[in-house]
Amino acid sequence: MKKHKFTYEKSGVSINAADNFVKFLSTISTKNKGNKKFKNIGNFSSISNIPKNINQPIIVASTDGVGTKIEIANMLKKYNTIGIDLVAMCVNDLIVQGAKPLIFLDYISTNKIELKKLRSIVKGIIKGCKISDCELVGGETAEMPGTFEKGKFDIAGFSVGVVGKKEILYKKKIKNGNLILAIPSSGIHSNGYSLVRYILNKKKINLKKNKFLKNELLKPTKIYVKEILNLINNNLINGCANITGGGLKDNIKRVIPEGLVADIDLSKVKTQKIFKWLKQNNIEDQEMVRTFNCGVGFCIIIDPKNLNKTKKFFTKDYKPYIIGKITSGKNKVKLDKKIDWS
Repeated sequence: MKKHKFTYEKSGVSINAADNFVKFLSTISTKNKGNKKFKNIGNFSSISNIPKNINQPIIVASTDGVGTKIEIANMLKKYNTIGIDLVAMCVNDLIVQGAKPLIFLDYISTNKIELKKLRSIVKGIIKGCKISDCELVGGETAEMPGTFEKGKFDIAGFSVGVVGKKEILYKKKIKNGNLILAIPSSGIHSNGYSLVRYILNKKKINLKKNKFLKNELLKPTKIYVKEILNLINNNLINGCANITGGGLKDNIKRVIPEGLVADIDLSKVKTQKIFKWLKQNNIEDQEMVRTFNCGVGFCIIIDPKNLNKTKKFFTKDYKPYIIGKITSGKNKVKLDKKIDWS
């Protein structure tokens, strides 16, 4: 009787596919100017230099994912932008404390390694790293049969940055009378997609045939690194907030010191067509504001005298505008009026 041979391949894991993916990764490079000595892809761990021009460097780290936006990518079989989202979700958090992103690592777990799909995801990650001027130094790809359904996967990102000790954006820099500026988002970014998918399902919308939604729902998250670091280098901002899950209120609250309030006039928010479409699906105002960025991807808090100088660092599509001011009081955030959805 012939004995059955047990192999890793028969259990659903292909070492050959993994090796081929590693070969692809070894051909890529996102090296920044300060880290030319080290070749990190393919090693057990990565090595990076700390820039010499930063006085008393402090390390800052961040990790995040892109949530169920992955399912939209699966619906449309389009994977070349969610890697940008992944980088954005991490590096946009780093700059809130004034840190320059240095390195990025990714983790991809999937039911089965599909080289074409993984290459597309990684190309997006590389693009995000180039926009952020940081280096993709490695990561991990795990083939996990039985854990994910066929075609399903998840991704996570990890980023490390550095900031000079005196340049850290502490809460204490925010003062009474400062202005709160909104920087436009590129769309939904990477939060609220469970609600988006719920609407698509309930209304039986064929995403592949809806040109507007097809274009909007996979727009990559705007990366604000270049603009914010320019403002920090020119000593133009006192604080900032990345507007992600929880919307304006929950995210701005995290950077406001005790005794001060971010007084925001929602009627000044310049929203976008995709949010107007979402609002039409019987979502209450309060739910919209706490679930989505509603057109505000990032907020900066500045001294009024720096307003004109601050605007010069942004392109037309992402020009910041005033939505509120810092006042004295309790509860840290006050949302006045309503967004105009018309």
